[in-house]
Amino acid sequence: MKKSVTDIIAVIALGSVLFLPLLGGVHLFDWDEINFAEAAREMLLTDEYLRVQINYHPFWEKPPMFIWLQALSMHFFGVDEYAARFPNAICGILTLLTLFILGKRHFDRRFGWFWVLAYCGSILPQLYFKSGIIDPWFNLLIFLGIYHLTIFAYQREKVGKVKEKVIQPNLILLLLAGAFIGLAILTKGPAAYLIVGLVLGVNWLIERLRFFISVPQFLLFTLVAAAVPGVWFASDILENGWWFTRTFTAYQWRLFSTPDAGHGGFFGYHFVVLLVGCFPASLLALAAFRKSNLTGYRAYFRRFMLILFWVVLLLFSVVQSKIVHYSSLCYFPLTFLAALTWQRLDKGEMKVSHRLLGSIAFFGILFGAVTAAIPLFGQNIDLLKPLFAADPFALANLDAEVEWTGRESNAGIFLIVITLLSVFFFRKKQIGKGGLILFVGTAIFVQLTLIFFINRIENYSQRAAVEFYQSIATEDAYVATVGFKSYAHLFYSAKKPGGDPRARDINWLLHGDDLDKSAYFVTKIHRRERLDKEPNLEYLHEKNGFVFYRRKR
Repeated sequence: MKKSVTDIIAVIALGSVLFLPLLGGVHLFDWDEINFAEAAREMLLTDEYLRVQINYHPFWEKPPMFIWLQALSMHFFGVDEYAARFPNAICGILTLLTLFILGKRHFDRRFGWFWVLAYCGSILPQLYFKSGIIDPWFNLLIFLGIYHLTIFAYQREKVGKVKEKVIQPNLILLLLAGAFIGLAILTKGPAAYLIVGLVLGVNWLIERLRFFISVPQFLLFTLVAAAVPGVWFASDILENGWWFTRTFTAYQWRLFSTPDAGHGGFFGYHFVVLLVGCFPASLLALAAFRKSNLTGYRAYFRRFMLILFWVVLLLFSVVQSKIVHYSSLCYFPLTFLAALTWQRLDKGEMKVSHRLLGSIAFFGILFGAVTAAIPLFGQNIDLLKPLFAADPFALANLDAEVEWTGRESNAGIFLIVITLLSVFFFRKKQIGKGGLILFVGTAIFVQLTLIFFINRIENYSQRAAVEFYQSIATEDAYVATVGFKSYAHLFYSAKKPGGDPRARDINWLLHGDDLDKSAYFVTKIHRRERLDKEPNLEYLHEKNGFVFYRRKR
């Protein structure tokens, strides 16, 4: 008992060290981070907590749960970057706790730690808990829902036939599964129910059309899953009618059936994202896709994790919009499989293959070399400009004043050293030590890259625009972007509610005879022609690819 408490405290401490610092060290990034933060900011200003808003207009793309969490965070910390990202830091700590508890419950204490380290010691899984996007909470809730369904399935099929302990009564498991999936729907939308339905359907096919859940039980699960977001939908329908619900549903369908602007991609996009972005867990996980020697609930859970992995990967490979975080639910089964491989190697049930060691060395050295080279190119930025000759905006981004000292290369050198060190211990069959060095070292590498690189990257990409918005935040003025989509001008100019409703019409802002206050306009350098021709506009300046104008009242 004492050791369990110590482990729990250690997991919380690990998550706190990894996820809580540096949250406010860089501006929020367009689109998603600023989108959700702006919705939370507007909630606080308008006291409208039932309906999500952007630019003080109903925003039908997302349900409100994550926005509520951000608004609560902003209530305590203030409206800033730290508050916007804080809910995901808490989600990160809860995720690591969940992995440890489940790993220890169904395997052993050592496996619990393997799973925790595989998750937080891989690149993208750790980075997402430092962000202000919805997916970390969405993924955790879906995973918990599927976990409770897995327990339900196994107990219904196996308990009584084999010597297995009942973890919880089946009714409670169904209610918990439904509640978690309902919260997931309330977080991001009905894709949560679709994913669960596909997982259950694939399992049904594997079981040769024998379903582990009766029709009444499935209806109960569905009823609970629908009831949680249903309370919100019903409240909105009663207050505002059916418009929002219809528009929200249509958007969810469009998201699956058509590519979002600028977010198309090839079919294998997410295969590459997971292989490269989830280094080093992805490399160890590959060995666990083969037939295993697990029995009982462990084998059952592994099957569900494999189904979840392939369902999510194939579903979002088929979906027309290709965005990195769409496949992030795969992080749970991927790191679980990596922990399985680590455990089997640790117990001597598998041999360390030359292929595994070679792939770890290759990717670790490649990542390290690229990371170490970035500061060198930063100090000699003219070498990169010919590569962007066809993109005037990107070319102008490179003119940003960014100081590179060369010390930033130490992050890449560090990754190369820990990669080679881990391979050395793997070859010596000191598997526990080799894995510990690999995953802890990669976790430190991610922190170093955030310290050394994220501010500099933001300086190139958007800081000129953000600093302009901040400079006019105290003015009572309209701000609009022309020729590109953004939410940054709303959040960083601290737009207040009120004003003429016609301000959403760019033509009125440009040409309206009765403009009631000054208006600022921001465009990109390759799309400036329209605004340059506007007789009512005063050119202010341009910086790093952004061009700024003003129309006085």
